[in-house]
Amino acid sequence: MDPIAVIRHESNLFADVLAATDPQAQVPTCPDWDAADLLWHLTEVHLFWSAILASDARDEQAVEAIEQAKPARPDTIGDTLALREQATTELAAQLTRLDDAEPRWSWWSADQTVGFTRRMQTCEATMHRVDAELTAGLAVTPLEPEVATLAIEHAFRVMWAWLPDWASWESLAVVELLASDTGQRWLLDVGHWTGTGPDSGEAFDWPRAVLTETGEADGTVTATIDDLARWAWTRGTDVTVRGSEQAAGALDRLLSHGID
Repeated sequence: MDPIAVIRHESNLFADVLAATDPQAQVPTCPDWDAADLLWHLTEVHLFWSAILASDARDEQAVEAIEQAKPARPDTIGDTLALREQATTELAAQLTRLDDAEPRWSWWSADQTVGFTRRMQTCEATMHRVDAELTAGLAVTPLEPEVATLAIEHAFRVMWAWLPDWASWESLAVVELLASDTGQRWLLDVGHWTGTGPDSGEAFDWPRAVLTETGEADGTVTATIDDLARWAWTRGTDVTVRGSEQAAGALDRLLSHGID
């Protein structure tokens, strides 16, 4: 898999779909957004991360400066489409220039490297292309198996795996994911974390799931590799869930939380 080629292809397909879609159409997988919001979101994501990579950002002060320098949202869809193309081109150029091991800021404290951004942006472009097709009422273009594999593993190593250092984690079930077409398998530890934010004073009770290599499965989720990947990112697909009520309930709570 060539991540840069995937980012380019998925972003261009995303833009082509949204160029022909009612800008006010609601995004079913991100219900707070319409199609115009979705287009702007990926545009500003690519603007932001290309600037992170280009400027050698390492800390929050550098990130804040990049946020402050971000261009204003264009007034028209045509102008947003043009800016999206420019932003994706610059992101691809920076990813081409840099090796994965080079340090750069990311919101995931465990991985402050270019490699994190490369993986994250491969998944983000792909899943927002899925969002665009769903918004337009089109059949979803299947993910290539290698992209789907990355999406599953990134979802459960990063997107669902976050745990603050002040939180308490409770495991509720171990669930096996089975890709019916490729035979790939993963074990997930599914549960929730609780705690009170030390700065905000807010009480949290959030679902969590993380890949594990140990434990006896209390349930299974079976689907094609493409459907498993989209399910993991809450992009609504048909999967078969079997097992205990506790396992099914933990999965339902996890996925109802959503990923924008």
